[in-house]
Formats: sequence, structure tokens, C-alpha cells
Amino acid sequence: MKNPYRFARGPMLAAAFLAVTVALTASAAEVKSGLKIAFVPKQINNPYEVIADDGGMAAIKEMKGDGKVVGPSDAGASSQVSYINTLITQRQNAIVIAANDANALVPYLKKAMSQGIKVVTFDSDTAPEGRQIFVNQAESEAIGRGQIQLLSKLVGGEGEFAILSATPNATNQNTWIKWMQEELKKPEYSKMKLVKIAYGNDDDQKSFVETQGLLQAYPNLKGIVAPTSVGIAAAARYISGSPAKGKVVVTGLGTPNQMRAFIKNGTVQAFQLWDPGQLGYLAAFAAANLASGTITGKEGDSFEAGKLGKRTVGKSGEVILGPPTTFDASNIDRFNF
Repeated sequence: MKNPYRFARGPMLAAAFLAVTVALTASAAEVKSGLKIAFVPKQINNPYEVIADDGGMAAIKEMKGDGKVVGPSDAGASSQVSYINTLITQRQNAIVIAANDANALVPYLKKAMSQGIKVVTFDSDTAPEGRQIFVNQAESEAIGRGQIQLLSKLVGGEGEFAILSATPNATNQNTWIKWMQEELKKPEYSKMKLVKIAYGNDDDQKSFVETQGLLQAYPNLKGIVAPTSVGIAAAARYISGSPAKGKVVVTGLGTPNQMRAFIKNGTVQAFQLWDPGQLGYLAAFAAANLASGTITGKEGDSFEAGKLGKRTVGKSGEVILGPPTTFDASNIDRFNF
């Protein structure tokens, strides 16, 4: 192939090299400094959410941005609306939100996007039209099926069990539960029976009381799976002080630090989770790249996420953190979050 610049001279050659330089610079574009990025957790005092938000703030600090966390003290479907409206007024560059409801927040987040504010959901998604990117902790199907696989192992493949979820509207919880129910259709679970889906509303005391109610209503209960960090800790706390300890399995999704004592005293044998700090960290980088214009959120976009490396946007604007870890007595002391 002939060199297109072979006969170029003077201004023509300079222009050609300038075009190449601009293209290379654009491909290696970095996030802007000074970006205003706000995190809106499901509820401000949820221990899991605090870890996730701290990860996001650490990432924003790395990027020399201006980060803050605002949100409600309860996980109601509409509790986040006023915070979204305030952030729109403050003209944040990006909002990163763990949605309490798949649909209730969409009109307000669409309003934010119409004013140039980038929206990233993480941990719990909205309908796709409510955001540009969803940062998912792991593939939802793998999480849901994995919970049943672990529970089956712990209860010996048979017996009655219950699910202790967060709120009835929690997008992530409902998606995981759907995949749990799909997994249960397999022949190997024919001796396991889901007797109840209870809701603790991601409130410690309500989750504690719901656990008590499950044991009273179902005296043959062999297991409780709580795909919520608040729920699993509350269930473990109740069972650890009851005659059900050692008889009723508790598993689900929780952090090592909150579950360590229950692993040590034998109330819980194993549970799962990802690192919520890394989830928040990744979400912050996704938001900053959107706000900087280095990505748009379309499938195939890629961006650098600090210590987590290069990440690619998948179908429906989804970015995956990675597979969950199973924690038990053999490895829990290696983790601190």
C-alpha cells in the first residue's frame, strides 16, 4: 500500500500528523477533574450501603472530583425522590443511585438526564430508561441460582425453607428471587420447598421479628436464605439466641465483618457476597467517564476503572463487577469489609 503522506510537504504534512495526534489523544482520554458526583444509597445508615458509598468516595477522590453521599433513612419506594430533585437543582455532573424501586424513580432520573446530568445505577437497578449505565455486582442469574445451590448444600438437599428479603419493590432482590425460583425447578431440588417469602424492609428490627415469625409459623423450617445484608445479620442474631441454633440454616448475602461472629459461634456455616466497596468504586468510575464524555453507555464502550482495570459496557448498559465469593470458617478472617 502506498504511503498517503509520501508526497506531502509543509502544511499538508503538519495537518496530517495533527489529525493522527488528535485521534490518539481522544482514544486515550481521561476523566475530567473537579466533577461533582453524588451517591444516593437505598438508605443512608445501611452498613452495606455505607461500605459501597465509601468505595465510591475513594474513587472520586482519586479522580480529583467532588463527591458526596445523600439519601433517606428508610428504604421506601419514593424516599429517594426529594434527594434526586435537590441534586438536579445543584447541577451535579452525575448521580449514582441504588434504586429502591424499579419504576417510581424513572421520571425524576429522566429529568436529571434531560438536563445533562449522567445517571448510573448500582447494586439495584431501575428500568433501563432511568439511567445510562447499571453497575451490577455480579450476573443476577448467577447470584440467584448460587443462593439455592449453597442452601441446598447446607440443608442436605431437602426440607422447608423461607426467603427473608428486603422490600417488596427492591429490584435486585426480586430479580435474584426470580432466579432462585427458576433454580428450584430442577429435579435435584424436588425435596426442597419454599414456604414463604418474607420482607424485613431492610430494617434490622423488622427483619429480626420476621425471622421469629417464620420459625413460629413453620416449625419444620430447615433454612432461611436472606439475600440482603440487613436481613441475614438479623436472622442470624435471632437464631443464635434461640433453640433453632444448629437446627435452622441461615445463609444469604452479607459482609464478612458483620457475619464473622455468627460464623465463629456456629450459627452460620457459609454465606456469599462481593466487595461492596469495589462496587461503589466501579460505579464512580463509570459515572465519571460518562460525565467526561469518554463513554456514552452503549454496548461495547470501555473505560479504565482505576485499580479494577479496564471494563466494558454490556447489553442494556450493564457493567459487571465480578462473581461473588463464598465465605466460611476457612477464609472469613482473610477479609475485612
